[in-house]
Amino acid sequence: MNVPQDLRYTAEHEWVRVIDDGAKVRVGITDYAQDALGDVVYVDLPAVGDEVTAGAPVGELESTKSVSEMYAPVSGTVVAVNEALGDNPQLLNEDPYGDGWLCEITVSNADEIGAMMDADAYAELTEG
Repeated sequence: MNVPQDLRYTAEHEWVRVIDDGAKVRVGITDYAQDALGDVVYVDLPAVGDEVTAGAPVGELESTKSVSEMYAPVSGTVVAVNEALGDNPQLLNEDPYGDGWLCEITVSNADEIGAMMDADAYAELTEG
């Protein structure tokens, strides 16, 4: 399983990549999550401008196996969504850390990022 060292992780299997010197994060689901979901066939993303709260549901991922909620890993404002997923939701399976990103959030509380798991802790969670 691929667990990039430069990302932070949640227990709900989302990742964040810090961009813009910590003012903004890019959000996606982990390799572990996409594997557990199976083939993703539909993605319901938050809207640009939505205010989100860390740990609260912000969308859904539908696969051939199930429907899973997506949770905000940090609090803030959604400033971008990956429009490509509308026509090609399988990007989540093919490239979960690259082209399969979900949204970008301007962070209102940077401490939430620091409270997330690093790669080693996340790898331990998924292997245990």
